[in-house]
Amino acid sequence: MLAKAMSLFLLGLVRLLTGAQARWYGCPPKAEQRIYFANHQSHADLVMIWAALPQELRSITRPIAARDYWTTSRLREWITTRVFNAIYIDRARTGEQDPLEPLVQALASGDSIILFPEGTRGHAEEPQPFKAGLYNLALRFPQVVLVPAWIDNVQRVMPKGEVVPVPILCSVTFGAPVALAPGEDRHAFLRRARDAVIALRNV
Repeated sequence: MLAKAMSLFLLGLVRLLTGAQARWYGCPPKAEQRIYFANHQSHADLVMIWAALPQELRSITRPIAARDYWTTSRLREWITTRVFNAIYIDRARTGEQDPLEPLVQALASGDSIILFPEGTRGHAEEPQPFKAGLYNLALRFPQVVLVPAWIDNVQRVMPKGEVVPVPILCSVTFGAPVALAPGEDRHAFLRRARDAVIALRNV
């Protein structure tokens, strides 16, 4: 009950501050297993995409969250665990641990996920080169639909050094699905996936 109340509160707050407009180009908001992959410029990106999805998709979609950031306080950890049902990844992993294992488990159980293929936040106009994770997941789960997304303006909601969020109209544009072509190598696919995200910037 508390998690549901917090979910409604956060949804209302995010939409008040950002508008959280979802724009669907090339694919409808359909309840099928998907990997949404997007540009990454703010810790708020996770919340922004979550808020932009309709409720029936939010309930089956799990965002990826960096453990070292989202578990630094009990409130953050509770929100990401109980409200967002996030999948934690360890950016400071050691040894032979597979960083994709939590994502593989989620996809194998039928969940959709929200992924930021850059791996870390960027500060340039365009996304950094995509890391191999998206390719490896596409190869392993060919039945999962890959949907590119462009998050616009969210980095201006909480400018660097500011404590109070600034109301700014933001949007998430979802594009046509991208599929791994037969025999396509990793570098070609990742360039094409990145280009699909960038192409949504001016839609």
